[in-house]
Amino acid sequence: MATATFRIWRGDQQGGEFAQYQTEIDEGMVVLDAVLKIQAEQASDLAVRWNCKAGKCGSCSAEVNGNPRLMCMTRLNDIPLQEPVTIEPMQSFPPLKDLVTDVSWNFQAKKKIKPFKPRAPEPDGTWRMDQRDVDRVQEFRKCIECFLCQDVCHVLRDHQLHEEFIGPRLLVYSAALEMHPLDSEDRLDDLANAKGIGYCNITKCCTKACPEHITITDNAIIPLKERAVDRFYDPVRRLFRVLAGG
Repeated sequence: MATATFRIWRGDQQGGEFAQYQTEIDEGMVVLDAVLKIQAEQASDLAVRWNCKAGKCGSCSAEVNGNPRLMCMTRLNDIPLQEPVTIEPMQSFPPLKDLVTDVSWNFQAKKKIKPFKPRAPEPDGTWRMDQRDVDRVQEFRKCIECFLCQDVCHVLRDHQLHEEFIGPRLLVYSAALEMHPLDSEDRLDDLANAKGIGYCNITKCCTKACPEHITITDNAIIPLKERAVDRFYDPVRRLFRVLAGG
């Protein structure tokens, strides 16, 4: 049976350091398997968040060799094991203990986004939607809120602008509402100002990190940015607003 070495960050809000563990591995194991094996046999106080172990709950997000990944979907046979495998918590959020971070900011910021507001029904009491409009927002429903896109976003990770920018996950959520064929709410002013959509420079790192393969940048963020630009920066529209006293 093969043996691999893992460098796992151990610590809390006050700080920490990497601890090194060696453990036996079997063919087909994922990173989470190895972490739980170390927890069971060598470090019973190792904190790690996980639930479904099937890539659908988004709980086991961490950074594996510097890459934001779901530990349960990262196979060891896809990682060079000649060197120690480094596992650390997401860097965009405060650490709680070991591999567990405090992601509650995402849920608090989500509450501040204007909720779905359906338009009035047709005279017969029904709503009619074009299938293309329905299909457009289905992709956004795949999000498992692993927050890996938030973790890799440089605005949150490097600049810590959590109070000024909601990040790619919540822009996807906003796009799901804004592009819904029945929604009648207006969120563009919030997106352009309080939610800071202008901070995104469309590097597409969030799209690359998404385990559900949502095309975050092209299908959600860019269309929202285009809508904001059309409304607030189009010179003709600005002229009409000035003439109308708006």
